[in-house]
Amino acid sequence: MLVLVLVITMINLGFWQLRRLHERKAYNASVRANETQPAEPVEGVLHPGDPVSVGHVLNFRRVSATGTYDTSNEIIVRARSLDETPGVWALTPLRLPDGNGVIVLRGFLPSQGTLEHVPSDAEPPSGAVTITGLVQETQTRGAFGPTDPATGHLDTMARADVARIARQLPYPILPAYVQLQTQSPPQPGIQPRVLPEPVLDEGPHLSYAIQWFIFTTIALVGYPLILRRKARDKEREDDDEHDSEDIEREAASVGTST
Repeated sequence: MLVLVLVITMINLGFWQLRRLHERKAYNASVRANETQPAEPVEGVLHPGDPVSVGHVLNFRRVSATGTYDTSNEIIVRARSLDETPGVWALTPLRLPDGNGVIVLRGFLPSQGTLEHVPSDAEPPSGAVTITGLVQETQTRGAFGPTDPATGHLDTMARADVARIARQLPYPILPAYVQLQTQSPPQPGIQPRVLPEPVLDEGPHLSYAIQWFIFTTIALVGYPLILRRKARDKEREDDDEHDSEDIEREAASVGTST
């Protein structure tokens, strides 16, 4: 029964990985479709009243925006890395002409610890700027991971949680953030470093599925072989016992005759 339960579990895990692979392929296809579209004004793609889930549909959609950076409400996202270098992300609200705002991930700042504020040499240009970038879905906490306080004004956060940032801003913001690609006028200094576009791949799901099906095959083929071997060993033990009993009876018979 235990082997049967394991076999059923491993089969289900294999098919679960295949479903994850199918979901990843579908997601990659939607991302590539979004990336091929020309950049549109962010105000025509996102709206303050939209649910944050809209970011999943619009992930990697190219957008443009013109506005002024609100450096007084910048956010540091802790525990990030780029090319194996530890650091943080710099998120800055961009005030749009209509009074709304959009969170812009301006880039990566190398740091051995957690910065409390964006360094002065990494601040964005003052005045009006025009940016282009990729729409990114808001980040939320899963089953595990650090938790940000639900209230109060935060200067650093565990993730780019647009809904949490919106609670501490005095103006409406769009329900997804934008990963910066280009900016005019350009950044005055070399920091922060603009993040590269994410690489789309299918992940390890196919190899994991194959592994689970291999484990299932081993269990289905190997366990009967083990049972068969044990049965043969038992037969040999029984034969040896019978032979021993026969020898003892013969010896006893000879002794009686003598």
